[in-house]
Amino acid sequence: MRTVGDAAFAANDKMYTHMGKEISFLAFHPDSEPDEAYITEDMRDKAYNICREFLSGTWKSISSRDMVFKSVSGGLSNLLYYCSLPETHTPLYGEPSQVLMRMYGQIPSEGSDTTVTESVICTLLSERNLGPKLYGVFPGGRLEEYIPARALTLQQLKDPEISLLISKKLARVHVLQAPLVKEPTWLFNNMNRWLKYARTIKVDTVPIKQQTMAVKLLTVDLAAEVNWLKEFLAKTESPIVFCHNDLQEGNILFMDAPGPKEENMVFIDYEYCAYNYRGFDIANHFCEWMYDYSYPEHPYFKALPGDYPSVEHQRLFIARYLATYTKCLAMTNEPKQPPNMCTVDYVLHEARVFTLASHLFWTLWSIFNAHTSKIKFGYWEYGQARLDAFMELKHELLQKTSSPGPAPSTNCTPQRVAQP
Repeated sequence: MRTVGDAAFAANDKMYTHMGKEISFLAFHPDSEPDEAYITEDMRDKAYNICREFLSGTWKSISSRDMVFKSVSGGLSNLLYYCSLPETHTPLYGEPSQVLMRMYGQIPSEGSDTTVTESVICTLLSERNLGPKLYGVFPGGRLEEYIPARALTLQQLKDPEISLLISKKLARVHVLQAPLVKEPTWLFNNMNRWLKYARTIKVDTVPIKQQTMAVKLLTVDLAAEVNWLKEFLAKTESPIVFCHNDLQEGNILFMDAPGPKEENMVFIDYEYCAYNYRGFDIANHFCEWMYDYSYPEHPYFKALPGDYPSVEHQRLFIARYLATYTKCLAMTNEPKQPPNMCTVDYVLHEARVFTLASHLFWTLWSIFNAHTSKIKFGYWEYGQARLDAFMELKHELLQKTSSPGPAPSTNCTPQRVAQP
């Protein structure tokens, strides 16, 4: 497992594995060793012609041989290439001197909708300065901004100053209007899909060393837990917003550029983006404080259950989030949220309840990936860790109410949002 940290962009760093997922950086060290296996004359010529057509300017005055061309990552799903003007040439009309070309590779037909959605979201984020600039979209790929950047570490994620910057950036994402389905079906559609797959897993197909863990997870009535959770969440109203849905440290970059820190922070990997419950996105981010994915040995993560943000910090995070969200929303024609949903106490309660959803969501994700992914990661162990956290919090919340659901929203104490 590749670790993530300040040295993430040292020479030869092309791809890292984080939380059991392969993530290709939007940036890399241009002096890193090229992956020759994915560099061909045809691909070089194709990249050159794409850069020439979409970027124009100086790109039209160089040849394919002049262009600096390196492979950043390789695989069946995505190929990422670094393209740059030679040092002897400078931009004429403000065109970029270096870009990344992403090729979608061998995508199954059912994945075509996903690539279209990803390009649309990339364009939207680029226009709002919330993601890398998009310079071109073409059949089979796109041209993206080259970002000299580094991913956050877990300790940086917990840094109070950085955390409040994340809250403001998250608010700006939540106010976006994206051309996606607005119904909040994403959460339970995914859980039910993974649950259906889990029912097909035969324990004897699991590696012997992991069979005990697999049996422990697969004998839990997960369908009953999903149904209970759905009823439980229905008792707490949560606004439907455009969500990232996977905001952990590996998906937050700091650009190496002058200017305000907030402007240099970029969220990446919108693979799971969808319209979803606000409470899930905030709660899921808080949950990421409890899991260290840089652990070098099996299961390649370490659970830190005591590291969930303190109530005091949650209040600061939510207050800054609400202040930014309200300010951004005021600049649009979108309907405002009910006043009772714009209090720190309400969102604090909302996040606590949706922490359950985060735990169960990643439990089912882990079971699915344990049986399908080739990435070296302790999926069964991670699934068990998230399920244990789910059960513990479920017990705690049920102890606080006599009904099978969270405290009603009317119990939220009105509190004005503190200004940042």
